Amino acid sequence: MSHENDVDRNPVGQRIGYTRVSTIAQTLAQQNDALAKAAVTKMFSDIMSGGRDDRPGLAELMAYVREGDTVVVWKLDRLGRNTLHILETVKALTNGGVTLVSVTDGIDSSTPAGRMMIGVLGSLAEYERELVKERTALKRASSRANGTRFGRPRKVGDAEHIATARRMKADGHSAKDIAKYLGVSRATLYRYLVDEEAADAEAGRLTLAV
Repeated sequence: MSHENDVDRNPVGQRIGYTRVSTIAQTLAQQNDALAKAAVTKMFSDIMSGGRDDRPGLAELMAYVREGDTVVVWKLDRLGRNTLHILETVKALTNGGVTLVSVTDGIDSSTPAGRMMIGVLGSLAEYERELVKERTALKRASSRANGTRFGRPRKVGDAEHIATARRMKADGHSAKDIAKYLGVSRATLYRYLVDEEAADAEAGRLTLAV
């Protein structure tokens, strides 16, 4: 946890709230009221989907809190985009000596029951992480069995794509537009053009040699 500018902070032991709603159409009022009743004195908020990574309010909260503070949320699911991310946030807070309270879930990490609940959630998150790894490995194995290859192709060899790329380039189209039209990345497009230019140069040298 950040300890910068401690001289400008209130004494250790603040009750700091975090609220989040998914859209502007939703309201933070219910969460704010619940956290006010929990004696929160400072609030951080986000209005965006939990699936997004860029949640500035939560980032500011994590940088602001320090050991001895208490973070209060309406529900634990406000803290992350999925179970794994929620537990990572919970772990970062509790490992930093910050108490976590979820008013709706009835979780308080300062109590034995609260710590037990967080431990159970952590075990479930680890189980979910292993399941994700297993499903990913099985999917890749199945794809390989069906002939799907992973990784970047070692050599570009589509003559029709190369010809199209050169023609569009000559007509003044941007690399972005050409790549989008062909359904390839810009890196692949550049390899098309570089490989073809190298072939033209080699052909020119052979002609001169003759």
